[in-house]
Amino acid sequence: MTPPRVAVGPFPSEFATDAVRDGGGEVVDLGDRPDSLVWLDPGDVDGLAAWLAEVPDARWVQLPFAGVERVAAAGLLDDERIWTCAKGAYAEPVAEHALALALAGLRHLPTRVTATSWGVPAGTSLYDRKVTILGGGGIATSLLEQLAPFRVEATVVRRTPEAVPGAAHVLPVDQLHDALVDPLVVVLALALTPETTGIIGAPELAAMPESAWLVNVARGRHVDTAALVDALGSGSIAGAALDVTDPEPLPDGHPLWGLENCIVTPHTADTIEMVLPLLAERIRSNVRRLAEGGPMVGRVDASVGY
Repeated sequence: MTPPRVAVGPFPSEFATDAVRDGGGEVVDLGDRPDSLVWLDPGDVDGLAAWLAEVPDARWVQLPFAGVERVAAAGLLDDERIWTCAKGAYAEPVAEHALALALAGLRHLPTRVTATSWGVPAGTSLYDRKVTILGGGGIATSLLEQLAPFRVEATVVRRTPEAVPGAAHVLPVDQLHDALVDPLVVVLALALTPETTGIIGAPELAAMPESAWLVNVARGRHVDTAALVDALGSGSIAGAALDVTDPEPLPDGHPLWGLENCIVTPHTADTIEMVLPLLAERIRSNVRRLAEGGPMVGRVDASVGY
């Protein structure tokens, strides 16, 4: 069995090179004709394109994030090589953050954190309520596990009809509005594609109950921000808790900052301290699987862009 010859770019990184070696691979420079690439900078699509031009016969590329929309938009995804990303690798901490955001909103914690007087007691329990999750991948699966003690009735809306463990209902995307009619919490945990951009707009927000909270731990562009500002301001939904926004970073003075029923965290559902050991394990596992001819984890479907 020939060990994979892997180049790590665009910069050297000990955690990644150690993971390649631990997986049974050989770390080589770009000029030494690697057969695989581990790419660590999700923002440097031009750099990745340049590396691929140097090694057009590379059989495998590992990307660092779950979302690969920039790589897809650049036209780099193809069926000539294996593409893998980090989808599922960071699911547990992202799901944990989604649950924390939902509970913070339902329990009015932002108001209480800044309160300087006793105020009016208020709060809503998540137990035995309905939750809708858009997306049926790793984040949804982890979130459903974390929601299990709350005995929620969960509906998952996804592109494919396969069942999701812990979900009482699975609906296709064309039945999205049916899934928005009565949940207490709506969580966005799906990939960003041309089809899912703006999937939550004014009609979808209008379909949600006035008591509902929208939680977004996916991508900011899933939501029509102007429509969300209107819905929050008018009280047509109870609130929104956002780890991602459009635009991002959310500028100082943006209307969302001034809304008491909006929680914004700065894309910290998975911090670098959380990510590195999880990405290292993904790299290690895929190097081993490539060497053994096994199925790769987090494989990207070039035809759908994630």
